[in-house]
Amino acid sequence: MYMYKILVVNPGSTSTKISYFIDEKEVVFETLYHKTEDLLAFPNSFSQMDYRLNHIKAFIGKHNIKLEEVSAFVGRGGVLPPLPGGTYLVDKEMVEDLKHQVQADHPSNLAGLIVAILAQESLSKGGSSLPLITDPVSVDEFEPLAYLSGLPEIKRKCLSHALNMKAVVRQLVKDLNLNYFNSTFIVVNLGSGISISPMVGGRIIDVNNANEGGPFSIDRAGSLPTVSLIDLCFSGKYSREELINMVTMKGGIFAYLGTKDLTMVENKISEGDDYAKLVFEAMVYQIAKEIGAMCTVVKGKYEGIIITGGMSRSALLVNSLKERISFLGKIFVYPGEEEMLALAQSALRVLRKEEEIKIYKDCKRE
Repeated sequence: MYMYKILVVNPGSTSTKISYFIDEKEVVFETLYHKTEDLLAFPNSFSQMDYRLNHIKAFIGKHNIKLEEVSAFVGRGGVLPPLPGGTYLVDKEMVEDLKHQVQADHPSNLAGLIVAILAQESLSKGGSSLPLITDPVSVDEFEPLAYLSGLPEIKRKCLSHALNMKAVVRQLVKDLNLNYFNSTFIVVNLGSGISISPMVGGRIIDVNNANEGGPFSIDRAGSLPTVSLIDLCFSGKYSREELINMVTMKGGIFAYLGTKDLTMVENKISEGDDYAKLVFEAMVYQIAKEIGAMCTVVKGKYEGIIITGGMSRSALLVNSLKERISFLGKIFVYPGEEEMLALAQSALRVLRKEEEIKIYKDCKRE
């Protein structure tokens, strides 16, 4: 059987993760950490391109990876216009949209640009590598009902941890010997932001946008009392940018306890800090409420609830959550995030012709 070599690129806010796979086997993995002072020298994510690319090329050289032997370069999907889930060829139109950051400035936008450059270099050396991205955060598979917010002027947006959420469903249906496209699960991705979605046949038919609603998390404020938020906006105390930072980067646990470290919160609780316990339990309470709400979307007809993401490594959090939701059905826990493996597997499905590659211009919506 033919063996495929795949290079995976996943840029984050302060690091770039990179893996080299031969088929499903991860041969080498490294997290390339970037100094805060280095990143502060750049006005936006796009201007970090050469800086990050040089780090990646150093990794490639260090591990003697020959670009012309790589079958596919696959990156985390950026904040693109709404798209159905799947694996996309990074073409000229996508590159232009990523360069102009059509939806938002985010480091993940660099992934598609970087894999396109690496694939071009592979081509110049006689290779034939595919540049790909998979399941970007802008995956939008909402049912029509889910778009309505309550005001015609405001449309609900589908932004989520789509890559990891779809990957854990694929893994679970494999473990249970179920059909991915005939399955229904409630997926709870507990990261620095929290995404909770009913996934039907592998589609995210509804989800809370972690930047604008749902439970509060490590640093997101979640849903807020609307009139009180409007009053805060017109108080004159904060600029628009400051308020956006408050709700997307300085809210939640951080706003109440001054830390983004869940372990530190748990230590405070074990030392008898009643306020830390209250805040922690309030987050669990809100997560449980959102799970219950999403169960109603599919009228209670689902195979189970999947808990995943970085915070799902916390036994205290998972056990506290189970106490509130165990009556809702079977609970499956897949701790952490397997984004690198998920990206490699998506490339393999395309290379093995198990999945059709998607063309960006045919799928994107405004």
